[in-house]
Amino acid sequence: MPHDGHSRARRGQDTCTTTRSTGSGDAYAEAVVDLGAIAHNTRLLAARSRGAVMAVVKADGFGHGAVPVARTALANGASWLGVTSTREALELRAAGLTAPVLSWMQLPDEDFTPALRAGIDLSVSSYLHLAGVAAWAARTGLTARVHLKVDTGLRRNGAAPRDWAALVRAARAFELRGTVRVRGIWSHLVDSDGSMGSAPSCTARQVRDFEEAVAFARTAGLRPRLLHLANSAAALNDSSTHYDLVRAGIGLYGVEPVRGRTFGLRPAMTLRARAVMARPVRAGEGVSYGHEYRAPQDGSLLLVPLGFADGVPRAASGRAAMWAAGARRPVAGRIAMDQCVLDAGAAEVGIGEPVVVFGPGDHGEPTVGDWARWAGTNAHELLTGIGPRVPRRHLPAVPPGTTHQLDSSEENRHG
Repeated sequence: MPHDGHSRARRGQDTCTTTRSTGSGDAYAEAVVDLGAIAHNTRLLAARSRGAVMAVVKADGFGHGAVPVARTALANGASWLGVTSTREALELRAAGLTAPVLSWMQLPDEDFTPALRAGIDLSVSSYLHLAGVAAWAARTGLTARVHLKVDTGLRRNGAAPRDWAALVRAARAFELRGTVRVRGIWSHLVDSDGSMGSAPSCTARQVRDFEEAVAFARTAGLRPRLLHLANSAAALNDSSTHYDLVRAGIGLYGVEPVRGRTFGLRPAMTLRARAVMARPVRAGEGVSYGHEYRAPQDGSLLLVPLGFADGVPRAASGRAAMWAAGARRPVAGRIAMDQCVLDAGAAEVGIGEPVVVFGPGDHGEPTVGDWARWAGTNAHELLTGIGPRVPRRHLPAVPPGTTHQLDSSEENRHG
């Protein structure tokens, strides 16, 4: 078959009705987000949790689209939303989402008026942050709902143990003035995923320190309704951390968060493309910058229109593979800014050849976990790093037990 491959140009496109956040199904590359997987993962996390579920949709929903993910999660068992900034929180409100939203990182001199008027809960980690929020609450005549964060070992944001008493007393004073209401107390775990190999003992210490901090706050007169400590890994793996609310981040998107364990989560994103060029290569010929890769045999190369500007990590060069022509095909040479090359070997390929960079792994394609290992990073970085040039296409959630149907050509390509 000639390498122009016109008959392949439409392969790999699903035939179900979809909603699109940006771009088109005819794009030469796209990130397909299965909202059915988001729904499944939310239900699974809710079923395992003793508390309510906060769907963490920061960083545009880990790259999946904050608004469609939030809507899907709220329809399937989540009751809270979590974001990093007030800007992200206000974008959710602008989209019509009325569920409680917690924003946890801001400067103390920020103008909190829009957030207060939108009913956003605000995390505070220091007296300066608390005083800033209280000052804007006094100006607007509103009462700010805050969650006090205590540092139990991560040493990022959160009040240090030596500063906790002063923060609590100040919060109580602002409550008595009517400018602040402490709605929650929270912290974040260091090793819930077991990456340090110390999860049980480390988490137990954090639980102890967290409960001591809460006990002091109650002694000082605070009556927080929501205590929250657990992330995805702890929500699935350690009920001692659940309290009133669990914060579901990476697990919501289908990445198994506990090393060495699986819980039945379904990956939600598939990154795929169509080859924009196919060309023959002879054994021994070099490919890409520096000719670090040389073809081991006569065959074909596919040019994939995705590079590190799109979130395909350059660090994975020399180790990574993508799915094309019914098998994993090695990335040939260095990944460039806008493109990379696959060695398709003796397979018959052409322009328009469907390529899966990563997906659920159901048919043998690489997963985002594979790419994280090849690049020496984690799935969080890769999912959030898929660039703005890649349109997201959202497959609507379907009833449990059903799946989106692919056209026969793609099913055949997956073997």
